[in-house]
Amino acid sequence: MAEQTSKQLTVRSVELGAGAPFHPRLGDLALDLAKGGQIGVVVDLPSDTAKSYHLRLPGGGSDWRAKPDGATLRPVAVPITHVTPQQRDVIYDHQAQQAALPVTVHHEDGGTSESLLILTPAQVELCHQQLDRLIEKREKARGLTL
Repeated sequence: MAEQTSKQLTVRSVELGAGAPFHPRLGDLALDLAKGGQIGVVVDLPSDTAKSYHLRLPGGGSDWRAKPDGATLRPVAVPITHVTPQQRDVIYDHQAQQAALPVTVHHEDGGTSESLLILTPAQVELCHQQLDRLIEKREKARGLTL
């Protein structure tokens, strides 16, 4: 998450309970529990010269410092904009009775990550039916018939 947008970020649900400290990297978004859940971009890391995390509001604004152990910091998920299938083989596990479709997850900040879409046999059949209808509509729109 090296490059962040200046869009207003929202957190839909945040686990404010105790957990393992979060040790963000430079440029990461972090939620600071000590600042009432304020979200900031990490602009400096604890080091010999800086004894704490230095955070700044996304898009600029006021700065603040957070404890160097990361105890008050939590990660912030960047919203997902869409998911696309990868050009890799789908795997079907007969024992688990589920398919695994490799996908690329596209995030609002322009970043991507890889994941798997896990489908039951009924979900595979539903996807098959929906895609058949989509292909049929596309072919009709192009003046072709199946």
